[in-house]
Amino acid sequence: MAASKPKRQRAQPAKPPKAPSISDAEWVVMKVVWDKGIVTANQVVGTLERKMRWKPKTIHTLLRRLAQKGALAYDKIGREFHYRSLVDADHCTHAASRSFLNRFFGGHLAPFLAGFLEREKLSPAEIEELRRILDEKRP
Repeated sequence: MAASKPKRQRAQPAKPPKAPSISDAEWVVMKVVWDKGIVTANQVVGTLERKMRWKPKTIHTLLRRLAQKGALAYDKIGREFHYRSLVDADHCTHAASRSFLNRFFGGHLAPFLAGFLEREKLSPAEIEELRRILDEKRP
């Protein structure tokens, strides 16, 4: 029997797509895909079934939702689905951070940082790292 040709869901876009809204459970799935690059549905199930104690059907539903949202694309090769990310992890993290700031702090970073730092104990190394980051941002 001849090997099946892969069927593509969609072509890779030229520019990065807008980061989709991703639920907490979907983030867990995306982390597996980001860590492995291209991964079969069975590999995702194997990883998360042990780690999260989720049922395979739940994991397949999350994969399908992420593909519908444009976060994942897949190739069907024979009976296996091979998933790959269409969105960069850093891009999604930044979009989620920006969404958080918009919802809770009117999009302003300073009130968030001030409130957070008032309640957190930072080590001297963490303080120095924050200074370095801020100095690099200074015009």
